[in-house]
Amino acid sequence: MTISSLTSKSLSPELQARFKSIKLLVLDVDGVMTNGGLTIGDDGQEYKTFHSHDGLGMKLLKATGVNLAIITGRTSNVVKKRAESTGVAHFYQGAEDKLVAFNDLIKISGLQESQCAFMGDDVVDLPPMLKCGLAIAVPDSPALVLNHSHYVTTKAGGHGAVREVCELIMQAQGTFDAQMAQFLTQASIAN
Repeated sequence: MTISSLTSKSLSPELQARFKSIKLLVLDVDGVMTNGGLTIGDDGQEYKTFHSHDGLGMKLLKATGVNLAIITGRTSNVVKKRAESTGVAHFYQGAEDKLVAFNDLIKISGLQESQCAFMGDDVVDLPPMLKCGLAIAVPDSPALVLNHSHYVTTKAGGHGAVREVCELIMQAQGTFDAQMAQFLTQASIAN
């Protein structure tokens, strides 16, 4: 039985090796974790919509030992709450220069750049994307970003793109089946 139609085995050997080496997944927010739309109320309150599949994917990936980070140029309490609820270890808000935040993250994590994936959607994400071992973009990113990405998701930002990446990392690292088995076991116990 095929659990997922898109697997790391369908990737080139070079790209599969990049996914396999990831120890830290760094995410942009607007356009990656959300669809990029900004809803701001009359009171100035900012609202964002996140996809539940992404959140579970992040938790499952974290359970395998791959850490998560967020680097975003905006500042929002809702993003902080989302980071806390999904187990994000490192959180940078208001990062006007994302490369500075990425370099700090490398320094405090003790990881090599090649062990990090950065998932972005716009040109402000390019500096850390160009430095990391796996640069990932969503399909509606500008051409310059798409041209400098190792992988472009099949799903749009805010519509399961993060989950897709989490599953590809787990598949490449051989941890996907174990993470999914817990749900299959629960289903058979319930029957």
